[in-house]
Amino acid sequence: MTTPYDIIIRPVMTEKSTEILELENKVTFRVKFEANKPQIKDAVERLFDVKVDRVNTMIMPGKPKRVGRFFGRRKAWKKAVVQLAEGEMIDFYALEDAGEEHGVV
Repeated sequence: MTTPYDIIIRPVMTEKSTEILELENKVTFRVKFEANKPQIKDAVERLFDVKVDRVNTMIMPGKPKRVGRFFGRRKAWKKAVVQLAEGEMIDFYALEDAGEEHGVV
């Protein structure tokens, strides 16, 4: 059985994701490739104790990379954009401080 920790890998913290968090109350996560929308919704609600309105997912294709004369490709990954209910918020910095108190970080 998968736990919420297996489904949600980490938050995606970019300029664009920070902007949609502030303007539209949407949080972006990197999730397990096999996870579906109901599993992602349940995992976010259980991990962060918030109400989720909607989940949008997308497959991010792997980029070609080069190391010296060798060419390769990064793996594709799945991204989930989670719309939080009005009035809900996830404070990642407070979670980081709580993890330090408990020796999790």
